[in-house]
Amino acid sequence: MTSRAEMIQPRHRRFSAHDGLRLSALEWEGPQDATPLLCLPGIARTALDFAPLALRYRRRRRVVALEYAGHGDSDRAADPSRYEVEAILRDLLDALAALHLHRVAILGTSFGGILGMVLGVLRPGCLAAVALNDTGPRLEPGGTEFVRTLIGRDPAFASIEEAAAFLRRALPPLGIPESGWRAVAEITYARGADGRWHPRWDIRLAQSMRTAPAGPTELWQFFGALEHVPLLLIWGQASAVLSAATVERMQALRPDMKLVTLPGIGHAPTLVEPRVIAALDRFLAAVP
Repeated sequence: MTSRAEMIQPRHRRFSAHDGLRLSALEWEGPQDATPLLCLPGIARTALDFAPLALRYRRRRRVVALEYAGHGDSDRAADPSRYEVEAILRDLLDALAALHLHRVAILGTSFGGILGMVLGVLRPGCLAAVALNDTGPRLEPGGTEFVRTLIGRDPAFASIEEAAAFLRRALPPLGIPESGWRAVAEITYARGADGRWHPRWDIRLAQSMRTAPAGPTELWQFFGALEHVPLLLIWGQASAVLSAATVERMQALRPDMKLVTLPGIGHAPTLVEPRVIAALDRFLAAVP
């Protein structure tokens, strides 16, 4: 008989991408007749970010959280160009096939939300709903430059406390209590064979980001491709990535889009905020 502890533990899924690179995902099983929730993390983030939400929704629907190439337990590539957006998009299509995700609701944080928008062009029929976490069709260059700088180095922290203190100083305001930073550090860094704490991502990811054009990233055509699905936008009002002007234009184009705002919160909300949980509860309740 399956114990309660086993039921709440995710299943670790491993599968091959088109080029043989082994990719990873965490899966929380749920009712087979409900639309699965596919969680797509931000750049340099992993499936662990979604564990609290997955535990909340696992009795209502299957939850799958993907880890891109070079992230978490997915393989590191020999060539850092393998981390460019086009390759990650192909990995996403491979994941949909390998994990039997034929129609999904997507919850995408930052880069994950961009992938969700592009999926609206590549596979519009697979989308049942899309929730965007602090991302949209225009990304401000100041915010993306901060991300590039942060992920391109390995501080090799001597202790998890040192890692937590660094994140508390470096990250924008996220409403995380003092006691919560250690947990954030533990899902951001992993202890290596040398006893030090290293990023849970390949720091060469920053090299793939350097190929991006200068100035804002404009993706309005991809946002338009979501016209056939329900939308939810989670916005940290202090975000350096998603501006108020962009949010206003998104609302003008999609007046039916649900919006939850978090005053004083930067990029990106952690998805455990009570206001966000309430909004996701209402949004996903409408997805059969």
